[in-house]
Amino acid sequence: MPQPFPVFCMKALSVVFGCMVGLLSFAQAQRPFGDACLGTWTGTMYIYRQGAVKDSVPVRHTVARTADPNAWTWKTEYLSPKHPVVKDYVLRLKDPAKGIYVTDEGNGIELADHLFGNKLYSVFETQGIVLTATYELSGNQLIFEVTSGRKQAAASQEVTTFSVDNLQRVVFRR
Repeated sequence: MPQPFPVFCMKALSVVFGCMVGLLSFAQAQRPFGDACLGTWTGTMYIYRQGAVKDSVPVRHTVARTADPNAWTWKTEYLSPKHPVVKDYVLRLKDPAKGIYVTDEGNGIELADHLFGNKLYSVFETQGIVLTATYELSGNQLIFEVTSGRKQAAASQEVTTFSVDNLQRVVFRR
């Protein structure tokens, strides 16, 4: 016996609504991280050493489209009155299916970045120091963190541990 029309319609609408929500979620997931971060962001970087705040500096982060649809200017200005610094990089989307980006620092230096959800991760080593850098988009905030540390004495041959001596953290707002 067929179901009454209103019950059938309600089920059909539920299926259509479910598909629309799924497609919307898929579309948002497919939006490049650079596009989600477009704009000028400001905040204060707090610099921690061994668990205590040692310094702070105002910071401006600007993300803009370039001529390449898979690249964005990724410019960070540390607005210290005594020691201003500008990091004028390019963020490039390398593999959309895998969420792989590259931060191009210029002079042949490229850092691999990996997107998981709304957070971009990069882990690299320079001069014996291991750094982890993240950008996390959370509502109207872009949270930038960098930790750094060194390889620790081996307690085991199976596991290598690293200290986390320093943290730089900014909560940016547009």
